[in-house]
Amino acid sequence: MELSKNIEQQFQGYLNTPLLWEKHSLMSLKQLELKEQPTHNFKEIIPDNLLLGKRVERFVYGELQQAKNIQIRLKNLQIQNGKITIGEIDCLLEQDNVPIHLEIIFKYYLFDPLVGNSELEHWIGPNRNDTLVKKLTKLKEKQLPLLYNEHAKPFLERIHLHAENVIQRVRFKAQLFTPYASNINFELVNKRCLKGFYIHYSEIQQFRSCKFHMPIKVDWLLEVHSHVAWITFDQFYKDITPILHKRKAPLCWIKFPNGNIQKFFVVWWT
Repeated sequence: MELSKNIEQQFQGYLNTPLLWEKHSLMSLKQLELKEQPTHNFKEIIPDNLLLGKRVERFVYGELQQAKNIQIRLKNLQIQNGKITIGEIDCLLEQDNVPIHLEIIFKYYLFDPLVGNSELEHWIGPNRNDTLVKKLTKLKEKQLPLLYNEHAKPFLERIHLHAENVIQRVRFKAQLFTPYASNINFELVNKRCLKGFYIHYSEIQQFRSCKFHMPIKVDWLLEVHSHVAWITFDQFYKDITPILHKRKAPLCWIKFPNGNIQKFFVVWWT
């Protein structure tokens, strides 16, 4: 497996990804909002094989540790009943001395107007096996209620917390993609999360004059820039075809003839 050496750039890409919603709740879920942006770089060593989701968790902890008004009490707390793992609490912290249970989420969502009947229902994962509504529901019904599970009580008591005194927040960031050459208007989620477009495999011939880059998955976080190994359309088409045949939709970079660079997904579904 190809490995990434871009940990600092990944951290900056994480920081530059906005919260999926701000200043209001979404399906009764509230974001943990920070008063200050981190000013220091990410210095922690991360294992090469650490997957994207767990990597983002490390970035969140790095971000929180730089906030003067936040103290992390516990992280990645496995709640078990004997040898059976019931679930995991991502983080228990204090913000301005207020105890908070925090769940961490980082997602890529594509807007498919043919899925569902509402704006929130239109946001789906690149491979169609995930949706925004499904994730929000899981947070409300499974992940956040774990705080009140009887098997979590001993861990809370160890750090002198009682569940009824703990408020719950999420740190939910996402990068959003809309159909190519469309003008989609969405109101409930943060428009600043829009990072690019998606297009079906059968329509990419119109990009023959462009250059392409296919980052490994942990580098999906990176901000686009020109200093990568660009490939021609023919090479790109050859490389991407077997991936799509496996029903995987990869995130790619495209450089247009005018020098404009964007992220985009090529999808296998219609």
